[in-house]
Amino acid sequence: MSRIGRKPIAVPSGVEAKYENGLFTVKGPKGTLSRELHKDMVVKIADNEINIERPSDNKLHRSLHGTTRSVVNNMVEGVTKGFEKKLELVGVGYRAAKSGNKITLSLGFSHPVEIVPETGIEIDVEGTNKLIIKGINKEQVGAVAAKIRSLREPEPYKGKGIRYENEVVRRKVGKTGKK
Repeated sequence: MSRIGRKPIAVPSGVEAKYENGLFTVKGPKGTLSRELHKDMVVKIADNEINIERPSDNKLHRSLHGTTRSVVNNMVEGVTKGFEKKLELVGVGYRAAKSGNKITLSLGFSHPVEIVPETGIEIDVEGTNKLIIKGINKEQVGAVAAKIRSLREPEPYKGKGIRYENEVVRRKVGKTGKK
């Protein structure tokens, strides 16, 4: 049996969860999330607790068990606390500026890169070289952070680029001159 899948999910006060016809919906202080879950997974909501059960021990059901539980847990956590990812801009002249809802990045290109966040995502600029991406949907926050990082990934020789806050960039030794 899945160790993660059989753990119950505690529903905090102020959070309302319901499961109807394969659609799981969570409403909390930060917003509402809904997602269609696999039809074979059994979701039981009782006594401020959500339990995910699987109908059989075949390979598909075993693989879906823990995944479904993690997805539901992330939804509950998202509507209560929310999620955030932090990015750092490392390099001479690399900077970020916020004007209204739009973020302008100077990344060493001949032009500035402008980013307009999707609905449900908020991007804050801390100083001139830190971005904080916030939202209630963990998947969406991670996708936006990865998209921004892909604009200028950290390179291994000087370490310049956009990186996650605690990311360690493996540095390579540069060329050596001939003797």
